[in-house]
Amino acid sequence: GRSSQIKVYPLSFSELYSYKNMDKRELLDEYMEFGGMPGLININSDIDKKNYLNNLYNEIYIKDLVEHGKIRREDVLDETLNYLASQISSLTNSSNIANSINAKSSVKIDDGLITRYLNQLEDAFLISKAKRYDVKGKNYFEYPNKYYYCDLGLRNARLNYRQNDPGHIMENIIYNELIRLGYSVDIGVVEDRRKGLKKQKEIDFIVNYFDKRVYIQSSLRMDEDEKINNELDSLKITGDFFKKIIIRNDISKTFFDDNGIMHVSLLDFLLGNVELF
Repeated sequence: GRSSQIKVYPLSFSELYSYKNMDKRELLDEYMEFGGMPGLININSDIDKKNYLNNLYNEIYIKDLVEHGKIRREDVLDETLNYLASQISSLTNSSNIANSINAKSSVKIDDGLITRYLNQLEDAFLISKAKRYDVKGKNYFEYPNKYYYCDLGLRNARLNYRQNDPGHIMENIIYNELIRLGYSVDIGVVEDRRKGLKKQKEIDFIVNYFDKRVYIQSSLRMDEDEKINNELDSLKITGDFFKKIIIRNDISKTFFDDNGIMHVSLLDFLLGNVELF
């Protein structure tokens, strides 16, 4: 057995960009599909990239987890990873995952096993958990949480490149970048009490850095008015004066709108051209 674990950190988009002499947009498409594992830099064909990622997944991560994590139910680990891969950027908890697996299997498993496997997957740097924070109540919810893949290439390999959901992938990429920058990141929940409503709305990310905070929404594109209102609405009702940002993949330069909300291009954000705080 090995005495120390290998930690393979993915490259950030800007690191990848500095290695590859490529158009930013094309590289972003590639990054959204294949992620940032360092070994990809010298691999050119898509088939070879896919083989490399599948191999990395099964030979390094899964093998390591099964051997060192003493995981007896590799089938359950597999199903958990599949579930999380198809549900990135969605709220979930151990019992949802257990129910989903139990629906397909004759031998029933309990939530406790899933919780243990989730912890091990976090320790192995395969997934990352974000908790929900109530902006007005100033407290954390116990569950559900959101889970993100630490590398999108591994996530897409897991799904055999079948599920192309750029909105969720973009949200996952933004989350990873915020974590890489050293910030603490929560999912925001804000209650809309206007017009006698008591409706919970979501803010994709509450980003804290010491005593500073920014709110961030991720939006692939904002074309129709209703969509704009929804994305911006949650930001407007926080009732505080922290900076509010919407990261978009359909604009090329940063601007402030009439509400003082900063609209930022995804590429600018990923290349480190944006002052968040």
